[in-house]
Amino acid sequence: MSGPLLQVENLKAGFVQGGQMTKAVGGVSFAINRGETFALVGESGSGKSVTALSVLRLLPQNGRIIDGKVSLRGRNLFALPEMMMNSVRGRRIGTIFQDPQSSLNPVMSVGQQVGEVLRLHKRFNGGALKARVIELLGLVGLPRPEQHFAEYPHQLSGGMRQRVMIAIALAGEPDLLIADEPTTALDVTVQAQILELLKRLQRETGMALWLITHDLGIVHDMADRIAVMRNGLIVEEASRDDFFKQPEHPYSRQLLEALPKLSHCIGREPVPQGGHPLLAVSDFKVHYPVRKGLFQRVVDRVRAVDGVSFSLQPGETLALVGESGCGKTTLGKGILNLIETSGGKVEFDGIDITAARGEQRRALCRAMQIVFQDPYAAMNPRMIVGDIIEEGMQAVNLGLSAKQRRARVESLLESVGLNPESRLRYPHEFSGGQRQRICIARALAVEPRLIICDEPTSALDVSVQVQILALLKELREKQRLSYLFITHDLGVVADIAHRVAVMYRGKIVEMGPTEQVLLRPGHPYTRALLEALPGLRKAS
Repeated sequence: MSGPLLQVENLKAGFVQGGQMTKAVGGVSFAINRGETFALVGESGSGKSVTALSVLRLLPQNGRIIDGKVSLRGRNLFALPEMMMNSVRGRRIGTIFQDPQSSLNPVMSVGQQVGEVLRLHKRFNGGALKARVIELLGLVGLPRPEQHFAEYPHQLSGGMRQRVMIAIALAGEPDLLIADEPTTALDVTVQAQILELLKRLQRETGMALWLITHDLGIVHDMADRIAVMRNGLIVEEASRDDFFKQPEHPYSRQLLEALPKLSHCIGREPVPQGGHPLLAVSDFKVHYPVRKGLFQRVVDRVRAVDGVSFSLQPGETLALVGESGCGKTTLGKGILNLIETSGGKVEFDGIDITAARGEQRRALCRAMQIVFQDPYAAMNPRMIVGDIIEEGMQAVNLGLSAKQRRARVESLLESVGLNPESRLRYPHEFSGGQRQRICIARALAVEPRLIICDEPTSALDVSVQVQILALLKELREKQRLSYLFITHDLGVVADIAHRVAVMYRGKIVEMGPTEQVLLRPGHPYTRALLEALPGLRKAS
């Protein structure tokens, strides 16, 4: 057939809130051709995901398609009855949603969820179905796919859940794959594998890819054409070469300038070591028992963290990098005593954390905060944002009046780029990036001395990421705040860290000043991480 695979014409969509229509997409038109990769780029809240959900007719209950037309192979999707639209979703159009935790069914195993698509759209059954599911899980880089076949989403890491989502989207062999931030939760080596997989599938099947992302490094390596979206409108559309050579719109130039690169670490002086450390970790271990048999006897142990030692000075940022499953998050939680540990010692300002009790323990809780990787799971969905941020102030007894606490909540929301009136809304009313900003505000609320940041900017677009990193650096300088910064984004590491520790299979295999580790790596694993980085991130 001649003409584009997908044609979107004057699409307008919005949400009914308080009896009023709030427009989210204000008249968008574009086309996607067979076999090409079309990237829709823009900040959180610009309307990218709402555009995709409108095309799929999957807007939430208060969402409305106001106007426009969407055609797939010349067939008007807005004119189809819902039964026929169900045959389009998953078969003609596959989707990788942004948040794998909320998109996967918690009571169905991984194998059942991937197999569901194969049964409905490809008529697979029995042994053939299981074999194809295991094949797909292996294709997307999930280790030990036979074991994960029977596991549930909560048993997987964030990166693993994202890979399961990709396997589900690919199971129907769609003509068009909509990938909404498909590699946000993945470390660089797995990200490179997934992107190469998508490219290969495009070559073999002629599948078109609609890539929705804030990562211009991925766009540079993947896209044929790029459209930049802002405030519900497309402000620029160009070929990849034209866009990166000479973007026309000021907003496009702003996004490119905000992209963190390895060269940003050049010339940064490390914080002098050897003085009294704020945090000292010695021979730290977290081992999980492996149980088998009728009586669940312990037959082995998973050494998630296996003898890790380091120190952190006041005002210093130590970045902890490594692939999903290497033990980074387990180490962070173990330091804060949020999980059971197996050995070693953790001292905060000379105080043994594991021995602290009563008022001393309360003081440590105030001094040490964490920003979790998954902002939605980290907040109570029944509490408004203002109460979520204020809760910590009351728990550690900051001695503020209700009026002072409210003023501090509003100030914190502004400092992370949100409207003070956001305090009256619930977590589900925000985008993923906005929810992460709320979690950062909550961590800052009790004036901590150390924040463990577990992927704090992974859900943020580049311009907001720059604002958050600038805020964290400003607080570090003013308050001598220290960060253990857990991340897979080496560009962010280059921007904020004084030192880098590279973690592999529960151990730190390389540690040193940021410029040395990122530009002159010594360990083969560190070199592999850097080689997998998108080309634009390596540029000067």
